[in-house]
Amino acid sequence: MRCPITYKETTNRYAPEAIKLFSSQATILNDFPFSVEEQLKEAVARASKMSIQGMQPKLSTVFSLANGSFEIVDSSGTFIMKPQHLQFKELPENEDLSMRLAKSAGAKVPFHGMIYCSDGTLTYFIKRFDRLSRGKKLPVEDFAQLLGFSRETKYAASMERVAEAIERFCTFPAIEKIELFRRVLISFLVGNEDMHLKNFSLITEKDITTLSPVYDMVNTTIALHSAKEEIALPIKGNKKNLTRAMFFKYFAKERLQLRSEVVDKVAGEITAAVNSAWPQLIEASFMSDKMKKEYEQIVNERRTRLGL
Repeated sequence: MRCPITYKETTNRYAPEAIKLFSSQATILNDFPFSVEEQLKEAVARASKMSIQGMQPKLSTVFSLANGSFEIVDSSGTFIMKPQHLQFKELPENEDLSMRLAKSAGAKVPFHGMIYCSDGTLTYFIKRFDRLSRGKKLPVEDFAQLLGFSRETKYAASMERVAEAIERFCTFPAIEKIELFRRVLISFLVGNEDMHLKNFSLITEKDITTLSPVYDMVNTTIALHSAKEEIALPIKGNKKNLTRAMFFKYFAKERLQLRSEVVDKVAGEITAAVNSAWPQLIEASFMSDKMKKEYEQIVNERRTRLGL
């Protein structure tokens, strides 16, 4: 067996080191006691009570150390759970893999993984990065809020406007623009065509405002199978047929004003991950062989286009 949290071989359902990721005191981890159907019903019933939104059904949960399991709550949750989708296949497996690829390429990623459910399916979980101990919250604003857009108009901006928000609101914008460039490249490489304004956020802790960790990183190209665009927010007015020059010469160097050595360093780190870690992670993932192949094809086609 392989652990759906560490991807490592294990004699039990979950590797011992995976259990310790929840708490140094944790000794057991039980399956999520809900089927897909039950999770979807719970998500619908609790939707109006939860602060988390979006098109994909979600549940707010906490991890019970005493029971070694996730428990659904209406508020003050510290984890978000995403069950299997009835229309789009293997979304939990897809998002979990995409987040791992992003982390291996240097992006800031919260603790996440998958857990088995009562019907044998896998549900994706991610720890909320805006929650501290004792119920305290960190201020978080997504870029739709920052730039005056709504949920309905979250695709109406551009990556240039995202850069503008970083320059206006971040404590150290020069650092965050490097992180933005990294995420834009990763998102393109993994086929994530849904990084709209609400999938970028700023978080403030100890009076320092930065880009929040990555979330909602999914290969939507293979999930939708009918994608007509390559990114959600255009670069230089383009959402498809993107070139290396658009990413590197225009966006990184001209718009973000990144030095050539910085751009080369980020590209080198991503290239190293794509060459070594990514093939291994894709192969070790819990996606079907068909989806793994499609995922790898997307990565290879786009890395070739970017010259990585």
